[in-house]
Amino acid sequence: MEIQFLGTSSGVPTRSRNMTAIAIRTRGARHWSLVDCAEGTQHRLLRSNLSPMSLRAIFITHLHGDHCYGLPGLLASAGMLNRSEPMAIVGPPPLRGMIECIMEATQLSLPYAIEWVAVDALAHTDILPDLRVRATKLSHRIDSYGYSFTEAAVERKLDIDKLKLGGIPSGPAWGEIQQGRDVVLPDGRAVVAEQYLAPPRRSRKVIIAGDNDTPELLALEAASADLLVHEATYTEAILRKVGPGPQHSSAAMVARVAQQAQVPNLILTHFSPRYQDREGPLTLDDIEREAREHYTGTLALARDLASYELRKDGSMHQLN
Repeated sequence: MEIQFLGTSSGVPTRSRNMTAIAIRTRGARHWSLVDCAEGTQHRLLRSNLSPMSLRAIFITHLHGDHCYGLPGLLASAGMLNRSEPMAIVGPPPLRGMIECIMEATQLSLPYAIEWVAVDALAHTDILPDLRVRATKLSHRIDSYGYSFTEAAVERKLDIDKLKLGGIPSGPAWGEIQQGRDVVLPDGRAVVAEQYLAPPRRSRKVIIAGDNDTPELLALEAASADLLVHEATYTEAILRKVGPGPQHSSAAMVARVAQQAQVPNLILTHFSPRYQDREGPLTLDDIEREAREHYTGTLALARDLASYELRKDGSMHQLN
């Protein structure tokens, strides 16, 4: 599984960081999905190998502008590229009315269908062929959600020793068995594929959360996750100065929950523009330092266009 950050700033963009958008896909898949779509997301896509033509679904966590104002433009651009495949869009209920109002006011007509999916119907809908998706309600000034992406199917390996002990010769039969299909051997023996397959590995799971001032709401879902992507808008010191009004998390809050849930990999994003990349009174080093005080797993601070791979063994590696 791979994720790429197309924007990592909160509220407003900076010179080096656009606002929130994250791409996710399974390795080798022709399609990909997008979580949130801030203004400027299209420009970031032009610096990636992702195309609106292969975009399968868009998941909006909440309706604040730094998470969804780029959606009308992206939909329009996909239409101008002559996209014909349907596009699935998942989000809070007011999202559909907002987009349809913009389309009507601007006379935007799309050459492809939009398949609207309400968040509360997500668990009963197969949006993606390779990933199961579910939503978790979070705590923010407006309805906000986190999306969990879990592998829908896991490849099985042949139990070679058992095949040899069973006298099943290598050849086309092995390929059929690995695909889970029962076979009949030339000597007439019926072979049940399941009996000759090694136990499957655990399905990988990634959580990408929207804005949230209560990371504990994800504790149960995170207990079975390999990677948590969560906002860390502030450090604790700045959060105390800002107060609870914006309803965002500090690096320490997220790190403590990830540690308690034993999530092996954590990526922080959605940083306040007051934190500079390298030099200044406040930098991203402050956020990283605070998170590391509470979290001992693999930690990363997202930057725009950075890509990460979650490998089959559950380890996370940066690709660029």
